[in-house]
Amino acid sequence: MEQSRICKGCWEQMHVPVPLRGVISAPFRAFGVRPSRMNPNTCTICELMFTKVMRARKITIDATIMFADLRGYTSLSQSQSPDAVSGLLDAFYDECANAIWAYDGLLNKTIGDAVMAVFNFPLVRAEHPGNAVRAARDIQKGWRERREVLVAAHGLTASELGIGIGIHSGELSFGEFGHTHRDLTAIGTVVNTASRAQSVAEADQILVTKAVFDRAQADLKDSQSKAFQLKGFDTPIELYAA
Repeated sequence: MEQSRICKGCWEQMHVPVPLRGVISAPFRAFGVRPSRMNPNTCTICELMFTKVMRARKITIDATIMFADLRGYTSLSQSQSPDAVSGLLDAFYDECANAIWAYDGLLNKTIGDAVMAVFNFPLVRAEHPGNAVRAARDIQKGWRERREVLVAAHGLTASELGIGIGIHSGELSFGEFGHTHRDLTAIGTVVNTASRAQSVAEADQILVTKAVFDRAQADLKDSQSKAFQLKGFDTPIELYAA
């Protein structure tokens, strides 16, 4: 992925050209302004903009959440060497990060063998549900290609190294939560639903909610739906295979 030389977030939202790379970025780095670990095309100002710039601890935004989980990781960690397990996880994180950043998403969390991404913050994109779907498809495509090498190297079967993905869109809270340990993240029903959709996705499958289906028709016109009883939900939820 080609990386931006200035922060996209600061330029788009404040029209300030904050340099991220090269000699000109040195003075900014001296003051702690550097590429964000969540998206290297944005900076640490963007990460903190709602606490330091807008003086608010959290805000409500319209966004898309994507969860991706590496299937079979737990069992593999018991049968493979620590180096092999670490290599698998590094490869998984790399595939997810590159796809998420390519579509202006934020890699908000890595949770063991899963990642959580936020689309439409801090880079605002009207097509964020479609961007999440396209990122998910790129993750699956890239992983299928990389998986062949990993399978051969570690004597595994392809089915042991699949990725399940769930996506949901809607209003959620984003900001810093907690007091003793502050965490910059998204919370709410949208996040929970995306997580639950991921939990029922099969290896190599992407499942999206009707909210995503309705807002990303161009990418999902041939998708078929099925009702799932998700944990914590009273009624079945329609999910579409993407």
